[in-house]
Amino acid sequence: MSGPRSTLDGAGVLVTGAGRGIGRALAVRAAAEGARLVVNDLDPTLAAEVAEEVGGHPAPGDCATADGARDLVTAATQHLGAVDVVCSNAGVDTGGDLDTPDTVWEQTLEVNVLAHVRLARALVPTWTDPGPTGPPGGRFVVTASAAGLLGMIGNAPYTVTKHAAVAFAEWLSVTYGDRGVAVQAICPQGVRTRMLTDAGPLTALLSHDGALEPEQVADAWVASLSEGEERFLVLPHPEVADYYSYRAADTDGWLRGMRKLRQRVDEHGGTSIGEAGF
Repeated sequence: MSGPRSTLDGAGVLVTGAGRGIGRALAVRAAAEGARLVVNDLDPTLAAEVAEEVGGHPAPGDCATADGARDLVTAATQHLGAVDVVCSNAGVDTGGDLDTPDTVWEQTLEVNVLAHVRLARALVPTWTDPGPTGPPGGRFVVTASAAGLLGMIGNAPYTVTKHAAVAFAEWLSVTYGDRGVAVQAICPQGVRTRMLTDAGPLTALLSHDGALEPEQVADAWVASLSEGEERFLVLPHPEVADYYSYRAADTDGWLRGMRKLRQRVDEHGGTSIGEAGF
């Protein structure tokens, strides 16, 4: 293969955090497209269940640690022959404000940021090595969040780390995008996963533009692969593009609106973007 694949048929795909939610949906959809799967999750039982469902290979473990990421890539490469696509999907939502302990910040940074860095460190050199027939290429897909583009009320660690995840994906694209490495960042709003269920008063806000099923997020990613040009941002909620443009064009106005939202959440336990005047 020369350059990143634009089809998943026959591709060797590694999905992290694939035991449930978006990760599971990505694995199921990739398998339906003809991919060969290695399924990672911190929970060995979930990894085995999803691997059996998609006809893949389970590789449980902690992909957020340096040793765990390296061992996972080694195991996936041994099973697949080569990893053509990685869906770096594992993430945590710990919640928290200014009083969030450092240990929680560290955990969130490890999973939501450094897991991507460590997987890229292990995979990108194998994709850019010229080899006897040219560089093989590869695709690095980060599951981030609209919070990484727009921010999120009441959750400092999640907002900061998802911004960092998008920033790392951007850097990866700038640095390796013309060396055979396609990079994408999936940035949905509300998705019907355990994270949304646990969002409490923010559930209504996150679902303002409709809470999607995880399968719809996976569909949006696969649809992006069939486009003529590589798409970096995959936005399962297309409204996010308008919010993102507004935020860039009028940052002060955006922040005023976000403060209104925060006040409504504080006062009423939930609101919508439209009620705050966006």
